[in-house]
Amino acid sequence: EHLKPPDELVISGLFGQIDDLQDLTFIERPIRRSLKTAEEIDKLTVDEDLNDIERAVYLLSSGQDVQRASVIVNLPNLVRQNPAETFRRVVPKVREVLHVAGADMQLAAAGSFLTILQDDIVLIQTHTHSILQIVLLNLDHRDTVVGSAWLETLLSAIDALPKETIRQEILSPLVSKAQLSQSVPARLASCRILGKVAAKFESSKDLLPLVRSLCQDVEYEVRSCMCRQLENIARGIGLEHTKAVVLPELVELARDEGSTVRLAAFDTIINLLEMFDTSFTDEQHLWFLEFYKKLCCLGLQHENGHCESQPYPLELENKYALVRRNCAYNFPAMVLFADPNHFLSELYRTFSSLCHDPEISVRRTAAEGFHEVVKLLGPNVHYVHKELITLLQDDSLEVLDALINHLQETLELATSRGEGAGPESKQVNVPDLVPALVAAEQKAASSLRWRVHEKLLQRYSCLPRVISGDQIYFRFLQRMFGIITTNNVLPVQREAARTLCVFLRYNRKQEQRQEIISKIMQELAQGRSYWNRLRFLDLCEIAIDLFSKSYFCKHFLIQALELVNDPVANVRYKLCHMLPRLRSTIRLPADKHLLQQLEFCVRKLLCREKDKDVVATVRKVREHFSLLQYHKRHERDLLDQKKEKEETLLLEMVRDQPCRTM
Repeated sequence: EHLKPPDELVISGLFGQIDDLQDLTFIERPIRRSLKTAEEIDKLTVDEDLNDIERAVYLLSSGQDVQRASVIVNLPNLVRQNPAETFRRVVPKVREVLHVAGADMQLAAAGSFLTILQDDIVLIQTHTHSILQIVLLNLDHRDTVVGSAWLETLLSAIDALPKETIRQEILSPLVSKAQLSQSVPARLASCRILGKVAAKFESSKDLLPLVRSLCQDVEYEVRSCMCRQLENIARGIGLEHTKAVVLPELVELARDEGSTVRLAAFDTIINLLEMFDTSFTDEQHLWFLEFYKKLCCLGLQHENGHCESQPYPLELENKYALVRRNCAYNFPAMVLFADPNHFLSELYRTFSSLCHDPEISVRRTAAEGFHEVVKLLGPNVHYVHKELITLLQDDSLEVLDALINHLQETLELATSRGEGAGPESKQVNVPDLVPALVAAEQKAASSLRWRVHEKLLQRYSCLPRVISGDQIYFRFLQRMFGIITTNNVLPVQREAARTLCVFLRYNRKQEQRQEIISKIMQELAQGRSYWNRLRFLDLCEIAIDLFSKSYFCKHFLIQALELVNDPVANVRYKLCHMLPRLRSTIRLPADKHLLQQLEFCVRKLLCREKDKDVVATVRKVREHFSLLQYHKRHERDLLDQKKEKEETLLLEMVRDQPCRTM
């Protein structure tokens, strides 16, 4: 009884369709509104008999904004086709339009005039004046974005303009624009123009009064901007005038009350160092060094040898941290500047401050350049042992990550007696180095950033050259086994296996080597988890590259082949893929019995294997056995002989000392 009669169904369906059509009308309305009326179309219509110049003049005078913008964008083409008429009739109209134009049209004009000024094809020297007048007029535009666009146009055009044009058309108006009576944007523009113009003239001495005036401007923004132009100006006026005029201004700017001004002065001084070279007087040298050390501690207070931030507004605190970070980045250069022999008296406290800085970014930057510092210190590297331990134990993983990028080089230099040390000389013992290295690995392992952990394990392969074999055996070996058997990240496990192989390769005590190999067999090759047995095969691939053929065959090959009986197909599958590499370690005729065992392994797989992927792999591998590559065999044999000789030598060495044969 609740069903509608057929007619009602039809009617309701029809009304439903009408509703849908009404919805479509709402979508259509904006489209209709965007269409032009006949009146609007009539306004946009231009007489087809007009030539290009006449059409441009007409549109600029009576056209719509979109038409005026089109003319301005096309202005470079008009100049190329008919320069005389374009500059006589069109450019004056453009100048009139720009008085009332919006930002988009202003930006388009700035781009078009830049194209014209840079165009080498059209000879417009006689018209440059009119263009530059328009550009200079719009530098003070009330819209800062527009003003900046016109300034960039002028700066880019300076490269293409002849010197005399620059002198007459740009420098003359510049003097009036740099006066205090002018707006701040105008004075900022003057600073940038001065910096650009200075590079165009062999001698810019005439600009010095203006430069000095802007360096002493009442607004810190102008002083900062002018300070950053002093490098170009100094290169333009030469060394003598720089020392007489620019350097004193920089000294004053370096003491400025504005932090941005001080930072600009520091950057400029750094960039000008190469200019001064050895021409610094002792007084100037000392002043700059002291100034740098003050910047390294900007915004800090020192208590008990550690740095703490003073309470500043957040914005200022961030600026101070940026200054200290830049100081940390430039520290290796300052070691050279001060002379590495004077490091302890002149820069050690500053370096220690940077390594203990409360800001992570500062400590990270110090860690990034640590290897450069130890390289410069040479035999005096022990000065920074404490700082190395500090950074290894830093609370931030970012700092540790930065340090380990060059950790191998850093550790080798930090534990070396310098260039004069012979190959048999014992390495320097760095206090607390081993606990710090252990703690660093544990910190990386406990983080979620497994790539840092992987990288750290890779760097630890240098430890046989840095610490004793006993320290490695008792503090690091068991940890490598733990990572291989318990870590959940495959690249980390494989890197631990590689580092473990390196530790085994350079261990000099026969009993320790044997214990390591036994542990590999028990925990990996015969491990209860198939995952561990897969890692054993990874370790075998690493060992093939690292050890001699005889060593690998003696300690690893048979155990690898026994995995043909592994109950897990994935293990047998990986073994099948490795068979060609295992075959390459067998030397004939001496190892004929090993070849027989390998061939027996292949036959067993072909006869008994039930997993189709394993069967397909072993068949493919068997076909390639006869096609093994023997090119460069002589070179490979020589390399293998070298490895075997090193292994024998390591076991014959009596003294337990770090090895230098890697």
